[in-house]
Amino acid sequence: MQTAATAEDISHLQSSAQRFARQEVAPHLADWETAQAFPRSLYTRAAELGWLGLGYPEHLGGTPASAALRNALTETLARESGSGGLMASLFSHNIGLPPVLHWGSDALQAEVIPGVLRGEKIAALAITEPGGGSDVAALRTTARLDGGDYVVDGEKVFITSGLRADWLTVAVRTDPANKGRGGISMLVVPGDATGLSRSPLHKMGWHCSDTAHLRFDAVRVPARFLVGQEGAGFKMIMGNFNGERLSMAVMALGFAERCYTEALDWARRRKTFGSALVEHQVIRHKLMDMKMRIESTRAWVDALTARLDHGDEGADWVAQVCLLKNHATQTMQFCADQGVQILGAMGFMNGTACERIYREVKVMMIGGGAEEIMKELAARQLGL
Repeated sequence: MQTAATAEDISHLQSSAQRFARQEVAPHLADWETAQAFPRSLYTRAAELGWLGLGYPEHLGGTPASAALRNALTETLARESGSGGLMASLFSHNIGLPPVLHWGSDALQAEVIPGVLRGEKIAALAITEPGGGSDVAALRTTARLDGGDYVVDGEKVFITSGLRADWLTVAVRTDPANKGRGGISMLVVPGDATGLSRSPLHKMGWHCSDTAHLRFDAVRVPARFLVGQEGAGFKMIMGNFNGERLSMAVMALGFAERCYTEALDWARRRKTFGSALVEHQVIRHKLMDMKMRIESTRAWVDALTARLDHGDEGADWVAQVCLLKNHATQTMQFCADQGVQILGAMGFMNGTACERIYREVKVMMIGGGAEEIMKELAARQLGL
């Protein structure tokens, strides 16, 4: 059970995140989107603010924190930045490091984690393969033991922070005879390993987040970089997904809020037929439809976050997280669509948050588990 965050703690964190987004992100975001990257110095800045280490143990350079506090940061930064690309890459370590934290040896944790939490290194997770998609058990990247090293061969695709990552937590098949879940392991691969090559991928959205296609050609990795035991990788991956999906739901909530606030501000300022847009009933109803979905999503996020902080991560909780991810991303989709509609032609222009978020909806609905996968997993968790 996590120590509950006080209202003062949450308020202070939200204020700090709001200032950061408005002063250190907003003035540069258009340039970062064009450059398809943001400066590495932003990791150091986030580390100075204590955000990269939020939720990690003190002996590794982190700050223990409840899920409520971590989610308050995620929601606020998502809302204030309005940038999925920024959120995805700046916090890619939150999906790359947990397997190392929960199952890695003490020595491996000490070697990998502190530098990332200081903002000096970038960590990423590499699971998805070309043609594999959500079928994790069918992965084909192999790692065979040769003396004191694993030799890795294969490919990964759609890897967030994959171009710049100094540490890659990679799902590999260590037992070629086992074609299912039991043959999968997790291995940390240094970013400077010989035989690792990376290609940039160009996307509909998340432009300032680097996304890579990785190729492993006889990459030798010391056996000490194995995470936990051979054959235990599938369990690690599935457990890791739960935290990722809850975080994505929280981000989707923040992005939906940003669409609402931008649309409301525009509706108050924009005059049509002699009146502000917001004075037209049809516009007010659109805004209330957005608000209704946002508040239901917030209530669900808060409920599941409270359960997590009380140690309730059973089958029902997992099912609820899957369904919440669908609900939250559908809320984001609805609010982005209505936001663009209210902004009209301006909503079609680069530079508005609604336009950017509209393009980024689908990666949120697919990443971390597509809607169809989420429904099926939820049904199985509930015994249906």
